[in-house]
Parts: sequence; structure tokens; C-alpha cells
Amino acid sequence: MRYRELGLSGLSVSEIGYGAWGIGESSWVGATEDDSVRALHRAVELGVNFIDTARGYGESERIVGRVVRERVGEEVLVATKVPPKNGMWPAPEGLDPAVTFPGEHIRESLETSLRVSGLDHFDVLQFHVWSDDWVGRGDWLEAIAELKQSGKIRSFGVSVNDHRPETALALVRSGAVDSVQVIYNIFDQAPAEELLPACAEHGVGVIVRVALDEGGLTGRIDAGTTFPEGDWRNRYFRDDRPAQVGQRVAAIVADLGITRDELAEHALRFVLSSPAVSTVIPGMRTVRNVERNTALSDGRPLTADQLAVLAGHRWQRNFYS
Repeated sequence: MRYRELGLSGLSVSEIGYGAWGIGESSWVGATEDDSVRALHRAVELGVNFIDTARGYGESERIVGRVVRERVGEEVLVATKVPPKNGMWPAPEGLDPAVTFPGEHIRESLETSLRVSGLDHFDVLQFHVWSDDWVGRGDWLEAIAELKQSGKIRSFGVSVNDHRPETALALVRSGAVDSVQVIYNIFDQAPAEELLPACAEHGVGVIVRVALDEGGLTGRIDAGTTFPEGDWRNRYFRDDRPAQVGQRVAAIVADLGITRDELAEHALRFVLSSPAVSTVIPGMRTVRNVERNTALSDGRPLTADQLAVLAGHRWQRNFYS
């Protein structure tokens, strides 16, 4: 496993991290706690030292905390997220930070996360939504400074609104944040235009989520694909969206000269080809997926020719809406 610095936070993170939304049994159907625990343990064995969870991910914080506490003597970095007090995802423009992330709410959410996980601190505390309207306003920054001083958190980050990397540029340039978590993949390459360069310039770490487009870039989504009842992907891939994805994937595979089974590898390598990226956090609910994904941390980015091909496969859309 190779490691990268999370900006100027002082944290060195595995370039393949672990996205723990899927193991919380709240939105994704199919994973059992036993499967998730085995996958997490295997990930740590293979060098993964960064796990991303959230207060809103069902049982995820509890499961992650259980595994981290069982890895006695090993440093495993854990990031969690504070949900907005008003419960609105994504954050609409014009809101006062006093209604989304007041200091008291931040502290209460963190205490709940610590209690549920059984951990004594989190390495990264992130706001689960963000708006640049909040830079320089509210008492959230004072609360974060207090939590750092107390040792309950080591660094502060935000999760950037879906497909809107421009909404965190002012924060990155303000010097008030240690890391940002953002959607970046073959389809959504917009962060490379302004956000990634700004993060590199200002020493802000970059955590990439949705590198596989919630499964769309695994090569396994096509017309006729279905998901278990109750799985949130039934909404994400509704109507003719699986067919659209299948057509886009077929074009990528043909242009790269690879098989569909090789697509996920190339999608993750695409993300890691950017030196501004600190870590990518694919969801990994099985030991098999852990072993396949961690094997990609071998220092082999995509070639310039491959990146040039993929630049032509941008697809701006928002399946979350």
C-alpha cells in the first residue's frame, strides 16, 4: 500500500481508503455485519489506514469503531461527518450557518459519534454538506478549534455538495479547512478544473468519493440491471438510466481497449493519477472487493494517452436528483 499526505493536516493516509456508507445497512442492501467486519479487517491487513463513515450511515460508525478497537496496536485513521442540523441535503444557497452547523450541534453530534463508535477521537471531522456562504460566518469555526484543542478531533473537513465542486472554493482559499471530500470520476471531471488545483495550492487534502459512480463505472450496470427491494440504487439508477450508463461504459471500454471487468481498475487509477488526490474511498462490502481494490496501490497511474482518451468521456449529470 502506498500513502499520501492529507494536505497539511499531518496525517498520512493510504491512497486506497475505505468508504463505509455501504456497510451501515441503511441504504445499501446485501451486506451483513459479519461480511462488513471481515472486509474491514482484511482492508487494514492490506494496509488501508483510512476509513470514512458518518453519523447518517446507519450502523456504520458502530461497526467501524468495533473493528478499529479490535486492531490493537495499529493506527487506523477514522473520519466521520456531522449532519446538518436542519436535515437538508444538499445545502441550498442563502442559509445562515446558525441553522445548519451551530457550534452546539457540532459538539453534540461528535459526542454521539464518539459514544456510538467507542472511539476517543476522530482523525477527521467533516460537515456532511457545505456552502461557501458560511465562510467567515457563524460559530462553527470556533467550535472546530475547541474540538481540536481538546484532542477529540485532529483535523476538519467538509463533504462538498454532489457534483458542485465550485461551492467549496472560497473555503479552500480561506485556510479554514484541512480536507475536502468530493465526487471525482471519469464521468464527473469538473473538480480538476478549479478545486483540485486550489487544494494543491493551499495545502488542502482531497478525499475522493463516488470514484465508481455508485457502481456505474464497475462495468456491471446495463439495461435490465435491477437491485434488491429497499436498496437506494433503485432510485439512483431509475428509469432508463442503467441503459444510458451501459452505453457510456461500452464506449469507454472500446476506446481504452479493455474489458468490462477491467473498468473499475481503470476508474480508480484515473482518480489516483491526480497528485492533488490524497485518497479514494470506494465502498467495499466484501473481502474480494477489498483485495481487488487495494491491489491497485502499486504506483502505476494511467498513461497520458489513456487520460487523454478519458477526457473525452465526461458526462455531466446528477443522478442524485
